[in-house]
Amino acid sequence: MLRSLMHRHTIGPLALGVLALLMLAGAPAARAREPGDHDRALQAVAAGRILPLKTLLAQVERDHPGQVLEVELEDDDGLWIYEIKVLQAGGVLTRLKLDARTGEVLRRKAGRTRPHD
Repeated sequence: MLRSLMHRHTIGPLALGVLALLMLAGAPAARAREPGDHDRALQAVAAGRILPLKTLLAQVERDHPGQVLEVELEDDDGLWIYEIKVLQAGGVLTRLKLDARTGEVLRRKAGRTRPHD
């Protein structure tokens, strides 16, 4: 009886571990079949649905000069949005949301960065 209890308690975690490994092994194959975010963005640029990042960065550098810190491209139910963070003179951090199709500024938020402690 003790042996069967030990066997039952060992098999459960072992089976869960094997199942988890099998699920993880299948994940890369599933991801390989579906286009990734990068591929979808390239397809959107090629199809003319969104402007190239280079075009929008030139606009940002002209209208909001400074150092671009971060760029994200999001597809929000068919509305592509570039989110760009720019560090401007005087330590002003500007966050921009741009319509990726037109370049229109949808939102602009600026504030001072905090000094490091």
